[in-house]
Amino acid sequence: MVKSLTTIGFDADDTLWHNERFFRITQERFAELLADFVPQDHLEERLLEAEKRNVGHYGFGIKGFVLSMIETAIEVTEERVPAAVIAELMQAGREMLRHPIELLPHVRETVEALSNSHHLILITKGDLLDQERKLAQSGLGEMFDWVEIVSHKTPEVYATTFERHGDGAARAMMVGNSMRSDVVPAIDAGSWGVYVPHGLVWELEKAEKPEDHSRYVEIQALDALPDLVKVIG
Repeated sequence: MVKSLTTIGFDADDTLWHNERFFRITQERFAELLADFVPQDHLEERLLEAEKRNVGHYGFGIKGFVLSMIETAIEVTEERVPAAVIAELMQAGREMLRHPIELLPHVRETVEALSNSHHLILITKGDLLDQERKLAQSGLGEMFDWVEIVSHKTPEVYATTFERHGDGAARAMMVGNSMRSDVVPAIDAGSWGVYVPHGLVWELEKAEKPEDHSRYVEIQALDALPDLVKVIG
């Protein structure tokens, strides 16, 4: 019997391990450092505007986030931000880059079980060195047949990846916590899109759920994935 599903792609950050919460902790620290200059709600808006502007220049990840914080600090203080604050923000970024990896529930057993029956691909975006560090620390690397670290996740990227390392998008599934990056473009490429909600979602990763699409599925945790894979066949 020919399988209808042979390849499974996994997102990394906040799908396999915690990530966004460290950004939130650092952003709270950022707000405390600039509390004397600007209200927190306004600061959040200005930081998000900077991130939107800069993602095309610096890409996704910690380094771009830190540069956006520094840029925002300079702007909201009208270039009066103390050097000590800039130093604190740089130190916060270094701490984020050193933070140990903590897997989300059911990740190891789920990935290990599916690696015995399907081609597994890790498809993640962000800083190359940081993503490689996370994967190495996670202990999951040997379970994946291939790793793709990309600058953006588009339908074209998914189509190419699933064709190159699998049997094409039609026989593939993408699993992740970002509607905008993991689910919608994968479905647009012709694959299944499986949404695994995470409590914290970066504003730039939000999008409408394609609930009417036949290849959209939502599960509450990764331990439900093996049964879903069996149903699809």
